[in-house]
This record gives sequence, C-alpha cells and structure tokens, in this order.
Amino acid sequence: MTKTPRRRSLAETIVDDLTGRIRAGELPAGTRLPTEPEMTARYGVSRTVVREAISRLQAAGLVETRHGIGTFVLEPAPARGLDVGTVVTIRDVLAMLELRISLETEAAALAAQRRDGADLGEMRAALDDFEAEVKAGRNGAEADFRFHTRIARATRNRYFESVFHDLGTTTLPRTRLDLSRLTPDYGPDYLQRTNREHEAIFEAIERGDVDAARAAMRMHLTNSRERLRRFTEEFGDGVGGAA
Repeated sequence: MTKTPRRRSLAETIVDDLTGRIRAGELPAGTRLPTEPEMTARYGVSRTVVREAISRLQAAGLVETRHGIGTFVLEPAPARGLDVGTVVTIRDVLAMLELRISLETEAAALAAQRRDGADLGEMRAALDDFEAEVKAGRNGAEADFRFHTRIARATRNRYFESVFHDLGTTTLPRTRLDLSRLTPDYGPDYLQRTNREHEAIFEAIERGDVDAARAAMRMHLTNSRERLRRFTEEFGDGVGGAA
C-alpha cells in the first residue's frame, strides 16, 4: 500500500531553502542572514518557526549566531578522514563503491519512508536532465550525482546528505576513469542501463516501497562494482584513462 508522503514542516522548508542557497554559493561564508522579523515576513511564518530553522542550521554546522550581532554563514567543514582526491585507481573506485553500497541502500529505504512531493519532483527533474545529457552525447555525471544527493536529502537525516555531498562526483566511476575505449561494458548502452536502474530506484521510492527501494539501489551499485571487477580481472589496476 502506498504511504501518504509526510508533509514538510515550515521549519524544514526554511532549512531546505537556506541550505540550498548556502551550498550553491548564493550565501557565501561570512554572509549575515536576515533578521528574525525579516525572515518571518519573507516566509510568512512565526518567530518560533524561524528560531527552529536557525537551530537546525546551527546543528548542521552551516551557520553560527553571534549574540547581539546576528547569524552568519560558516565556512564549509572539510570531510574528516576522507581524501577523495586519492580516488584514482580502479581499486580505489571499487572501495568507494563498497562504501556507497553500505550507505545508499539504507538511504534509499529511508527516502521511501520519508520523501514528500517536493523530493520526488527534484528526483524526477534529475532523471530527466540525465536522459537529456545522454541524448546530447554527454556523460550526465552532474545529473546522476544530483539524483543520488536528492535521495540522501529525502532521508531527513542530515548526515546522509552531508557525507554524500562531501564525497562529490568522485563517487561516480566514469568521472575518475575513462573505460569506454577499453571494454564493451562501458560502451554506448552503459548510460541507458544506468538510467533504467535509476528509474527502478525512483519508482520504488515514489511507491513508498522500502524493501524495493533498498533492493533497487543495491542492484544499481552492485552492477557498477561488478563491471569494474570484470575490467580489473581482464586489464589489471592501472590508472590508464583517468579523467
């Protein structure tokens, strides 16, 4: 039975808006956020709602409030204990995929429980952009990453989104290693298969089917891992066509 999407609270709406603007650079580090009265007028909410939103942004490490002065955007915190710049060999990418399988299968399951209409709309837009990129002869990496990031956001667990955001597009094998010229596994049909797998994930999340979302994500990432393993068995672990 399809679950009714949980309505996003007013505070979450403000948090999502400000988080997106901070991530996009519209509100760079050091920017002073609008005052409480300005935010209540802008969003049409009470001061209590504004204070809850600011509290959540503080907990996420995005802003700090200086007593008597205002609330300011902080410098983005570096990813702790993880240097994605070292992801350059096939074995590195395989290790990253193992990490993603453990994280993203549960993220997909939580997203199936907690997503709302706005989340589904953002995922749908990312998939449509991915398809347009592929048809234009591009690799669609940005739209691919955006789709997975939107799933992480829909968990309503800031740590999923934070970790995936810090990892960046280096988690996508084709942004680090150009294997299309060496094996048919990464030939012209590869991105089409990838998008079909994305569609299966999306459909399960849209239905609110937790088990199917988990299984679809696991299959998607496991397929990527197995393609790389076959390549390693045939060609070894040279960097070769690193992007």
